[in-house]
Amino acid sequence: MSATTTNITTILRAQGFSCPSCVAKIEKQVGRLTGVESVKVHFASARIEVVHDPAVASTDDLVAAVAKAGYTARPAAF
Repeated sequence: MSATTTNITTILRAQGFSCPSCVAKIEKQVGRLTGVESVKVHFASARIEVVHDPAVASTDDLVAAVAKAGYTARPAAF
């Protein structure tokens, strides 16, 4: 039997970015995390959608990666 991963999509709300180059910076930093399959930053709505394996990359890890890129993020309430 092979191990299977169950990826989930986590939505973060970001603050502090104001230009398209900020989007690339966040996507690159979060995308480097082990367990992250994809990252999509929605500039207009300040949303970050991350598809990841929560057993490898937790929500706290995602928030920390955004902080490392120089921005503030928190899990979306909805």
